[in-house]
Amino acid sequence: MLTAFARAFRTPDLRKKLFFTLLMIVVFRIGQNLPTPNVNVEVLKQTADAAKKSNQLYGLVDLFSGGALLKLSVFALGIMPYITASIILQLLTVVIPRLEALKKEGQAGTTKITQYTRYLTVGLAILQGTG
Repeated sequence: MLTAFARAFRTPDLRKKLFFTLLMIVVFRIGQNLPTPNVNVEVLKQTADAAKKSNQLYGLVDLFSGGALLKLSVFALGIMPYITASIILQLLTVVIPRLEALKKEGQAGTTKITQYTRYLTVGLAILQGTG
């Protein structure tokens, strides 16, 4: 097993992918523990502790989010804004003829719709994060 791991680092393409994956794990862990700006961490901690004691549902939600939700961390939203944006654009494809035409264009249209989904994701993340 160690030889396979060493061999993976000798392959340049695979080495790049492994380092990228490790970097993304580090970035995620930092973002999960970094509190959202303009949040009083002490008051939030007291409120979260009181919520966990009074209602076990908060403790369960905190457990599933890895502690990020009740800390109001930067990455507490997770993948929900992207999923919401994707659903919204799928529904709008039926309503807006321009999006329907883009969908029928094939790969180029799908790429454009994906780009719109990403833009909408950023907007929804800002709205949900502010809320």
